Amino acid sequence: MAQADGHSLVSADFERRSVLGEYGLLPRDPASAADEGASVSASASASAARALNFLVDLAAKLCGVPFSVVNIITPEQQLQLAAAGLEPGLCAREDSMCARVFQQGHTTVVPDASDDPRFADNPFVTGEIANVRFYASSPLRTSSGFALGSLCVFSDAPATISTEQTAMLDVLAAQVVEVLELQHRTLQLQHALEELGRSNRKLAEFAGRVSHDLRIPLTTILGYVELSEDDDDIRPDSPAAGYLQRIGGSGRRMLAMLDDVLSYSQVGGMLRPRPVSLQRAVAEAVSDLGDGFGAGASLECEDAEVVADPAQLRTLLQNLLGNSSNYRRPEQKLKVRIDAVDDDRGVIVRVADNGKGIGAADRERVLEPLVRLHRPGDAPGSGLGLATCVRIVQSHGGELSLTETPGGGTTVSALFPKGGRDESA
Repeated sequence: MAQADGHSLVSADFERRSVLGEYGLLPRDPASAADEGASVSASASASAARALNFLVDLAAKLCGVPFSVVNIITPEQQLQLAAAGLEPGLCAREDSMCARVFQQGHTTVVPDASDDPRFADNPFVTGEIANVRFYASSPLRTSSGFALGSLCVFSDAPATISTEQTAMLDVLAAQVVEVLELQHRTLQLQHALEELGRSNRKLAEFAGRVSHDLRIPLTTILGYVELSEDDDDIRPDSPAAGYLQRIGGSGRRMLAMLDDVLSYSQVGGMLRPRPVSLQRAVAEAVSDLGDGFGAGASLECEDAEVVADPAQLRTLLQNLLGNSSNYRRPEQKLKVRIDAVDDDRGVIVRVADNGKGIGAADRERVLEPLVRLHRPGDAPGSGLGLATCVRIVQSHGGELSLTETPGGGTTVSALFPKGGRDESA
């Protein structure tokens, strides 16, 4: 039986340490429990600390006592996150008054702790640490029922509080839990973003290695194909010339796909957003495309200032203009119009063409990696162009959507938030 109890205690301590760690409520240096002057403010974010300090100050005033503390109970310690009337500190759990009652599930009110058998020999009562007499605490219980600690108020003189004051103490304890829950969710988001960043870096490294390892032999093959095509012994109308043409075409498509995969994997690195002229970015994208944009195409662009990473904005425009050219209607002249619209959230860059368009049922699907529609007459591609555009916009904190251009075609709308984003996505 004793072994079972010991196992239960170890299991409970492990769960407590795990949950408090998820909430960011463990002291950075557990060995500092003996150091009463140790700083514990690092266990709460700056915004959470301000809110908690306001709540403990309000609790003390409402209850008419000089002291109020938010106590977090770890397996070994009592950690004071915020305090009114004294400096926050640490103490051993066995010395904590709150540790004796915080898991009971109800508010504790003690007019004189020296007369209460639960606290009479406690060092906070005997004078060894303090001379607490009046003591009241409300447990800090999460939505799942886990007790993080308590919000307590106390005085060095006997006192009591009314039913209304006790109810207000419970309300303030619930507000403390809300602050800690917000910090918990913030930490979860931060960890998710860090993991996404690590995943993106690994993807970029892997794609870079694969691209390099495949590019060398592929380039060698294409080199021999070109030499063979120039060989006078191979007649242009011979089967061998046809075979070489197919090999060369397949090799060049594979090289283009490698470039697309590498470009896709590298999106979302460290951004350097700054105000960029949309007109200038479009001109650079068209210059980079060269003949790839298509002879005889009409392009109109209104200038606007977009806060974005210049290189990634240029890549976005290259992909969208390339798609407009690749999926044009053969029976009519290609027309592309680019403009920007101010939005409450930022600037929406719109690229509208009069091409084949994308059906409403396919607009979400084509934004995913490696998805192509395989329509008759469509140009070859990797299915990564629009997916790369989505990653570029999302890495800036925005969103991308597709709609139909009035009269036919596709309009791509890319939102770039105000101020941009200066961290990796």
